[in-house]
Amino acid sequence: MRAYLDSRKVFQTANYTFLIGISLLCILPFIHVLAISLSSKTAAAAGSVLFWPVGFTFKSYDYVLSKPEFLDALLITVQRVGLGTLINMFLTILIAYPLAKEVRDFKYRTAYAWYFVLTILFSGGLIPTYMIVNKTYLMDTIWALIIPGAVPVFNVILLLNFFRGLPRELEEASFVDGAGYWTVLWRILVPLSAPALATIVLFTIVGHWNSWFDGLIFMNRPENYPLQSYLQTVIIQQDLMRVASQNLDKLAEVSERTSKAAQIFMGALPILLVYPFLQKYFIKGIVLGSVKE
Repeated sequence: MRAYLDSRKVFQTANYTFLIGISLLCILPFIHVLAISLSSKTAAAAGSVLFWPVGFTFKSYDYVLSKPEFLDALLITVQRVGLGTLINMFLTILIAYPLAKEVRDFKYRTAYAWYFVLTILFSGGLIPTYMIVNKTYLMDTIWALIIPGAVPVFNVILLLNFFRGLPRELEEASFVDGAGYWTVLWRILVPLSAPALATIVLFTIVGHWNSWFDGLIFMNRPENYPLQSYLQTVIIQQDLMRVASQNLDKLAEVSERTSKAAQIFMGALPILLVYPFLQKYFIKGIVLGSVKE
């Protein structure tokens, strides 16, 4: 018994140490970026900033918020997240509900399920996707960022498993009382699936917010870039030609490094604000529906 307790204590210590190390690897770079964004340009250029601001100032954030291209890109991303999340959730619920039924209730359920799974294994590729978006006149529109990924199959699988875990007696009793499929779905199953839906909403919001490659591919004009695509051009490609003349005075008060750090932090801030409110549903939404008796 003593040997068992000792080995358990060793395992817990090693486990906590490992998790703390992983957490620090995730948190420390972000704290470093935040410290640079709040430091003076002299301290940032000298490399004297580690995890605490040196020469504390908000000038970098003042400069970033005065940039119309940054605010335009932020507005496009907010529109993308709002519209994309609504459309993704609507289609995910509509597809998951029939696929969650038994074969005797939906004869071709297995065929449709395999059809969706095959889209995960074999995608059309970048060039066919680009040609479809171009031929359907979606280029340079917000819909080019939403329609191609409107049905996330992984989320469909997650939700249909959750639907299958709900008692069938609820649906049968509703049919006896005269309810139809539409009523059962939206007034019974959807309210009972709040943990799974909250998890999928989080996946969808993070996916849309962090996506940058499709903005570069489907947007010909830089003024239509979403926020992450704009940040990619500023940080990676260092496209300073987009700096407006009225911002040159403020640009002189900050350095390129502090400006980039401020834009990176502001790009990640909305996700940091949303995550704590949905985190309590995260584990429950993933686990429920995955266990079969």
